[in-house]
Amino acid sequence: MNYELNLDAQPKQAEDVHEVLMQLEAIIFASDVAVSVARLKEAFQDRYSKQEIRHFLQQLTLLQHGRSIELVETVQGYRFQVRAKYRNIIVQIWPERPTRLSPSLLETLAVIAYHQPVTRADIEQIRGVTNNSQMLRTLFDWNWIKESGFRELPGRPALLVTTPQFLNAFGLHSLGQLPPLQDAKEAFMTLDANVPKS
Repeated sequence: MNYELNLDAQPKQAEDVHEVLMQLEAIIFASDVAVSVARLKEAFQDRYSKQEIRHFLQQLTLLQHGRSIELVETVQGYRFQVRAKYRNIIVQIWPERPTRLSPSLLETLAVIAYHQPVTRADIEQIRGVTNNSQMLRTLFDWNWIKESGFRELPGRPALLVTTPQFLNAFGLHSLGQLPPLQDAKEAFMTLDANVPKS
């Protein structure tokens, strides 16, 4: 997308200030990551000092008063986020996902997704390494896997399957939409990279 800024003069009138605020809002809203003051200054072709950009950002913050989103400053810069009082409703619709999945976690998840129902011993046998119990605990905590019965073997090991939350996290409607099983870990890395982040 091409966001063109048309700033021929310093904003002296209320309409001009409002337009600058709307352009700042558009830039920050369109960005996948927090936007630094230096980057915003650059976007405005250095027409405003960092101090002036910060002043505009303060005004933009005031414009968000009474809305469900807020402008916040992070270590990386400025970004919009849902106000804390509305996060519970958002999490119900879009459960929080981790921003980065380790290769071993992806591999474990892939084994469960493609071979379910599986036991912990099945996962170890397929992966060829001992399971890290923390990885499975993490998948349980995210509600991406669950126990679904027991295998009729000594010790009655639990059978693990994926959940609807797992499908939602990767933007899938059914297990039939999983990529072909050639390299499961690579398939999940591709899914993780392409899923829209909330």
